[in-house]
Amino acid sequence: MRFGLNTFLVSSGFTDADLPLIQIFKSYGAAVIELAIVEPTLVSAPLLADALAASELTQPIVCGAFCPGRDLRGDEDAQQAAVQYIGELIELAQQLGSKVVCGPMYSETGRANRHTPIEREQQLALIATHLKPLCQKAEAAGVILAMEPLNRFETDCINTLEQAVDLIERVGSPALKIHIDTFHMNIEEDDSAAAILKYGRHIGHVHASASHRGLLGQDQVDWNGVLSALQTIGYDGDIVIESFSEDNEVIARAAAIWRPLYDSPQQLSVQGLDFLKNTWKQLHQINCQPA
Repeated sequence: MRFGLNTFLVSSGFTDADLPLIQIFKSYGAAVIELAIVEPTLVSAPLLADALAASELTQPIVCGAFCPGRDLRGDEDAQQAAVQYIGELIELAQQLGSKVVCGPMYSETGRANRHTPIEREQQLALIATHLKPLCQKAEAAGVILAMEPLNRFETDCINTLEQAVDLIERVGSPALKIHIDTFHMNIEEDDSAAAILKYGRHIGHVHASASHRGLLGQDQVDWNGVLSALQTIGYDGDIVIESFSEDNEVIARAAAIWRPLYDSPQQLSVQGLDFLKNTWKQLHQINCQPA
């Protein structure tokens, strides 16, 4: 079990210029770093691998950013761009020794429209068609593709864990898992803990995000319920804090961050990691007590 931080906290897309963030995030208490890679060509895998090893933060998570023009259910150009991009992320993950590539890889973020049942079925079939060879590539690389359900305001495609499982079953690959995010689950799931218990075997990655994208534990997420459910299913992967700074104009606009949510990235990181570690430990002690 590792608790870590996503680089979107301070960067609009990780590049070689952001290598110092690795040591900074370690100083905040992170045991793993999630690299938000917007443009893979701006990252040198050997340099990045050396920096990760020097900071003893090996096996990072590779996080995809599915901006307009990368869409497995879009026009032909967008489909091919998404396929190429996901393939490049898998290759980068393999070079870095990473085991997880995560993100809402089924569609571009922000695409939200009404569709008929027939149109929706056609879109899901198209997404599955593209994901099958990508999952074969991931299997060969020893990498999991963890797809993230987003809330209804950010996608009309995959909003719930149930919908994600339907897509997983269409693809039929052990490499395809769910990337859960407590921010989105707080909006879309009837009961986040119950959803985790029901679909736990499909969960491959976890984002810990406050219901308002601010400080963890000072929000409406049922943290005891969520973390206890993860312990019950035996989840032993990584839990990464994701939030976005108001000062990062590109990401702030994309994530609708219109007001200050915390004093500094350091405050969010240090307090958030402490909150997760302490809550996890306390729940573990309670859950391990004999009946």
